[in-house]
Amino acid sequence: MTQDLIVALDAGTTSTRAIAFDLRGGIVASSGRPITQHYPRPGWVEHDAGEIWRASRDCLIEVADRVGAARIAAIGITNQRETLVLWDAETGEPLTPAIVWQDRRTADTCAGLKAAGHEPAVQAKTGLLLDPYFTATKLRWALDNWPAVAAAGDRLRAGTVESWLIWKLSAGAAHVTDATNASRTLLMDLATCAWDDDLLALFGVPRAILPTIVDCAGHLATTALLGGETPITGAAGDQQAASIGQACLAPGELKATYGTGCFLLAHAGAAPPVSQHRLLATVAWRLDGAAAYALEGAIFTAGSAVQWLRDGLGLIATSAETEALAQSVPDSGGVMFVPALAGMGAPHWQPQARGLLAGLTAGTKRAHIVRATLEAMGQQTADLIDALAADGVTASALRVDGGMVANDWLCQDLADSLGIAVERPRCIETTALGAAMLAGVGVGLFPDLAAAAAAMTGPDRTFTPELPADARTARRAAWARAVRQALVE
Repeated sequence: MTQDLIVALDAGTTSTRAIAFDLRGGIVASSGRPITQHYPRPGWVEHDAGEIWRASRDCLIEVADRVGAARIAAIGITNQRETLVLWDAETGEPLTPAIVWQDRRTADTCAGLKAAGHEPAVQAKTGLLLDPYFTATKLRWALDNWPAVAAAGDRLRAGTVESWLIWKLSAGAAHVTDATNASRTLLMDLATCAWDDDLLALFGVPRAILPTIVDCAGHLATTALLGGETPITGAAGDQQAASIGQACLAPGELKATYGTGCFLLAHAGAAPPVSQHRLLATVAWRLDGAAAYALEGAIFTAGSAVQWLRDGLGLIATSAETEALAQSVPDSGGVMFVPALAGMGAPHWQPQARGLLAGLTAGTKRAHIVRATLEAMGQQTADLIDALAADGVTASALRVDGGMVANDWLCQDLADSLGIAVERPRCIETTALGAAMLAGVGVGLFPDLAAAAAAMTGPDRTFTPELPADARTARRAAWARAVRQALVE
């Protein structure tokens, strides 16, 4: 039987999915499972790493059963980044809960490192800032506070979610992490794509527990899960995978993914970029030992704000309702929502910031609050576009993906907020698609990413700005005033 399918395992923050793609980028089969969110204390966010593995395993098996395992040429993996998993190498079981990227428990640690003057040197080596978002301080906290971690000794293994899944899929044969995920830990030198001794010493992390850093495409491991020997030949963090799935392969091309959070990546070429406006420098991919780089802006709360409207406030029953509700009113009625529900990311980087709902009157209806929530997506993105412009990257168009962009109203409002075209691809599952493209290159189905993009990607619809420039300027000014109130002095 011809091996004409690639399966992408997309281990996200709120769900895990396996998607089988044909070599034209079409979805042949998919399976998904939700991931339980745990909030043991204010600001803490945890997952059960065992649940992530079981959900991933079951999704892969279900898709393989539907399409026939013999048709699967390779598996590609993409994952929620920065989330820390700790496990026992002998039992293969998690030692603790996984500490999720959204978790803020190390905010004081980061503040202390900043006060001690470490941030400039850390940024110069890693491209990142000192924020609890990244993995290193989570790992140091776990070593200091969880007895099971300290007691594991030589059996302790640490990694981000793709590392954990590759370990489990390979039955412990491979302890690896791809360069994109490694670049999000605060422990990797961005220029060399190697663990850095000075950073390991600063954060107190033993090198022996960390995975080996590898390319994003190539033979990473083999799994017997589906019967036979299926190669795992692609891996990248979810935002880098989405950028690849959007075919942002040339300097200046950029995308934004609207999922739990919103993450904007702008391709920056073959040399590590330096941001003067508090954006992040990160690895876009590494192939054949050579890295490509990107500038990134991270917004911590996007789709999770809609989830909060649904589950926290009960204003909506389903996320799909938001489009009609936003359309039902001519504007937000003066309501402004700064969705800093997990602090604020780029370009502010203030984990202590808190959400702000302002401008309420006796005439405020739920439709106004819903519309203000969606409008916040455009305003947060505009903050990132402004920072990119200040760093010398001028955007002529923004490629968008993620579950939120199925909402046509939101896409149009993004174009209106940014004043540039917004391009939505025919397959909005671009995170999984990027992992599949990497796996296709890694197994030899495509000679390079450009060939994979030509075969597997394509546009759906372009939204162009309709809002007058003066109205756009007024909205930006109102947003800036609201943000100033949300930030902690």
